Amino acid sequence: MSRTVYVNGEYLPEERATVSIFDRGFLFADAVYEVTSVLGGKLIDFDGHAARLDRSLGELGMSMPMEAEALRDVHHRLVAENGIEDGLIYLQVTRGAADRDFAFPEAGTAQTVVLFTQSKPGLADSPAAKMGLKVISIPDARWGRRDIKTVQLLYPSMGKMMAKAAGADDAWMVEDGHVTEGTSNNAYIVTGRKIVTRQLGQEILHGITRAAVLRMAREAQMEVEERSFTIEEAQAADEAFITSASSFVTPVVEIDGAKVGDGTPGKIAARLREIYLEESKRTAS
Repeated sequence: MSRTVYVNGEYLPEERATVSIFDRGFLFADAVYEVTSVLGGKLIDFDGHAARLDRSLGELGMSMPMEAEALRDVHHRLVAENGIEDGLIYLQVTRGAADRDFAFPEAGTAQTVVLFTQSKPGLADSPAAKMGLKVISIPDARWGRRDIKTVQLLYPSMGKMMAKAAGADDAWMVEDGHVTEGTSNNAYIVTGRKIVTRQLGQEILHGITRAAVLRMAREAQMEVEERSFTIEEAQAADEAFITSASSFVTPVVEIDGAKVGDGTPGKIAARLREIYLEESKRTAS
């Protein structure tokens, strides 16, 4: 069955949805995006995603295409029209369509706004949460402003393919000897019951799930340290895990062929996943 998608103010069957070949998102990756999870037909962390969208757009000299509440209404309508119980909503905003030129188009050029859904039944019951992930390390070859959630995802896609070729599930990227983040997630280790994750900066995405999980960890009296760490430190850790909007909290059990801890998902990662899902479902909108 065809999905209903949103393109520039219209709700359309996906086969009728089009974007100009001159759109700067297509020509220059001049666009940002957000992904909001849906559990039980409700939006998870929507306010955080809307706020980050506003920030990403502002960093690129673009404005919000509509008020956050209007954007929430679009999300709700797409959930309803596509019958999404568990799944994801992707939102992309580009600088718009203009004749190809490196210089930005004139002020007032209409932005392109696209939203679509993906149905993911059982999203919160992923087998990876029970089995854990195997990751490899790769050099971080992305541009420097990773704190802006742009659609420049070619290298992360290449990283996932490198992992697949190596028989792993994902890759952690390394710069100047320290882990930055996963290809589409934030990275963590647990050492002596202390949760360690890289501090915020331009080197990593300011994850919405990251912020929520760290807040909940502190509320649960868990110790958190925000600093960089090496692959060797991660391999020697008691646990490791990732967070993202689509994977929530997922344990990592192997890094570059070395088992983390005893090679099974750790208790702290499992507890954080449980806390996060309980709270997120309770506050979903």
